[in-house]
Amino acid sequence: MFRTRLLSGIVLVILAFAVIMAGGWVLAAVLCAVSLTAYRELTKATIVHTKEKAYNALEITGSILILLYYAGLYLGMCFMREYDRSIIYYMLTFCVTAAIASFLFVYVFSFPKFQAGQVMAAFFEFMYAPVLLSFLYMIRQGWSHGLYLVGLIFLCSWGSDTCAYCVGVLFGKHKMAPRLSPKKSVEGGIGGVAGAAILVGLYTYFVINPFSAEPFRLNLGSAMCLGAVGALISMVGDLAASAIKRDYDIKDYGKLIPGHGGIMDRFDSIIMVAPLIFFGLSLIAP
Repeated sequence: MFRTRLLSGIVLVILAFAVIMAGGWVLAAVLCAVSLTAYRELTKATIVHTKEKAYNALEITGSILILLYYAGLYLGMCFMREYDRSIIYYMLTFCVTAAIASFLFVYVFSFPKFQAGQVMAAFFEFMYAPVLLSFLYMIRQGWSHGLYLVGLIFLCSWGSDTCAYCVGVLFGKHKMAPRLSPKKSVEGGIGGVAGAAILVGLYTYFVINPFSAEPFRLNLGSAMCLGAVGALISMVGDLAASAIKRDYDIKDYGKLIPGHGGIMDRFDSIIMVAPLIFFGLSLIAP
C-alpha cells in the first residue's frame, strides 16, 4: 500500500509540474477536467446524487456551469492586462449569480423532484471544488511570474502536510481532531505551520526573488506569514473534506488515484489554499 501510494504520488507531482509549466489552455483544460471529477465525487458522496439516473438535472447543470466557467476564465485571462486583475472579480461575481440562478431554475421547473437541501448542496459543491481550485489558474496566468508563485500553493498544502506528518510521528501526543482524523496531532499541526513558513521563506529567497524580473520582489517576512496562514487553511481544508466523508459514512471520494483515493482526497487542502494565496499575493505582490 505504501509503495503504491508513493509511486502514484511521484507520478502525480510530475504530471502537476508538467501541466503548470505548460500553463495556458493546457492548465485550464486539466483543471476543468479535475474540477468536473471533483464535482462528480462530491455529488455522489452527498444527497445531490440520486440513484434513478447516472446524472440528474442538478449534476448536469453543475457540469455545464463548470465547462462554461473555465472557458470564460480562460478567455478572460487571455485578454487581461498585466497587473489588472479586476476582470477576475467581475467574473467571480457573475459566476456566483449565474450559478444560483441556474440551480434555482432547475429547482423551480422540476419541483417537487428535488428538495431545497439538494439544490443548496449542489451550489456549495460547485463553489467548493471547481471555483476555489480555479484560483490556481488565476495565479499561474495572472502574474508574469505566476510560474514561480504557484509553488507557494503546493508548499502550503503538500509541504506543510509532510512537515506535520514528520513532527507528528516524532513528537505527537495531543490529538487535534480525534473524531475527524485520529492521526493528526497538535504538535504535528504546529510543525506543519512552522515548516510551511520556513519552506515558503526559502522558496521566496532562492527561487521567486532571484528568478523574477525587476522590480518584482516579495518581502520575506510577508511571504513567511502567508505560508504559515496557508498551512493553517490547508489543515482546515483537509479536515473539512474528512468531515464530509464522516457525515456520509464513506472512506474515500473515489479510486482514481491509487493509494490516495479520489481527486477530493488528494486536492482537499489545495482547494482551500489556492484562493488564500491569490488574495494574499494581491496584497503583498507588486
